[in-house]
This record gives sequence, structure tokens and C-alpha cells, in this order.
Amino acid sequence: QNSDAEQAVQVRARDAELDAHYTALFRELLTYMMEDARAITPCTHLLFMAKNLERIGDHATNVAEMVYFAATGTRLTEREKGSN
Repeated sequence: QNSDAEQAVQVRARDAELDAHYTALFRELLTYMMEDARAITPCTHLLFMAKNLERIGDHATNVAEMVYFAATGTRLTEREKGSN
């Protein structure tokens, strides 16, 4: 069960990476759209896909937090979460 708790903490840390990738991609695609109006439609589709992947990461984090609680009987603290 200790391994489950450790893996849950790792999932939470990886979500922060995913959020950072999403933010960077959002900014990059926004730049493309501002430079060329023809890029708006394909970039918008990419943004929706990226947002959905980011949300999947959020859901995985919620599951990981429940696993952590089930394994340890305590909630993840801000220190263990990596404090976003």
C-alpha cells in the first residue's frame, strides 16, 4: 500500500507538468492564430484537444488523491502535492 501512496504522489506531480505543457501550447497556438487568421480553425481544434487532455490529467489526479487516502488514511498535504 505504501507503493500505492508513492505512485499517487507521482501522479499528482506529473499533473503539474501537464498543466505547464498545456499553458505553453496555449500561448504558442494563440501566437499562430494572431499571426495568420487561416490558422484559427486548426489551432482551435488543437486547443480543444489539449484542454481535454489537461482535464484527463485533473481527473487522474483526483483518482490518485483518493488512492492516497485509501492507502494512508490521510489526505495529500500541500507539501506532498507539490504546491501549485
